[in-house]
Amino acid sequence: MKARVVAVSIAFIGAWSRAHACQLALVLAVDVSGSVDRQEYDIQMQGLAAALNDGIVVDALIEQEAMVTLLQWTGSSRQRQTIPWHKIETALDVAEFAAQVAQDERVWRNYSTAIGEALITAQTALEKVPECARKVIDVSGDGVSNEGVDPNTRRASLSDMGVTVNALAIETNDTDLTAWFFENLIHGEGAFVVTANGFQDYPEQIKRKLQRETTRQLSGLH
Repeated sequence: MKARVVAVSIAFIGAWSRAHACQLALVLAVDVSGSVDRQEYDIQMQGLAAALNDGIVVDALIEQEAMVTLLQWTGSSRQRQTIPWHKIETALDVAEFAAQVAQDERVWRNYSTAIGEALITAQTALEKVPECARKVIDVSGDGVSNEGVDPNTRRASLSDMGVTVNALAIETNDTDLTAWFFENLIHGEGAFVVTANGFQDYPEQIKRKLQRETTRQLSGLH
């Protein structure tokens, strides 16, 4: 009888631990290529910080005990995880991470757009948090990949890791970046593209995007 009670207790503790473990690992991959000027970089970082502090996003990150990190990306061999993984358990954790985002200094200024290599760097970062149930790469950018690895060649590897790639297309010309991201970048179950009509629209759209991707498992609507 005692052995049965112990077994039940262990099973309960195991189930509780799984329910309270990291449910989301989120890589925020920000474009710092040559097409992004100083003001546009600031708009991205301040907008992203504000979006992270949105009430819906804060609650979702806490509920899922999320791990979050920030990656700056540009041309070939110029991709860097500038803010390490942060465990989110409280609103203060989110606020501290958002403050670091707002203050994150730009690493590069005048290089090309290597989205495939940004995905590789993001995948490498995700290898450090294998315990997280859902793995998401959040890519924002204002141009198509024009250097380095073709993003499409990463699909099999992304599938093997169970990674979803979502995108925010910052439309600044007639390229139809949204369609290009849809066809060449996003990947995984429920993957989506959000469109910002220029950098001034970025803060509102990154908030909308974070609300959607962080609450996905909670709501089951996306």
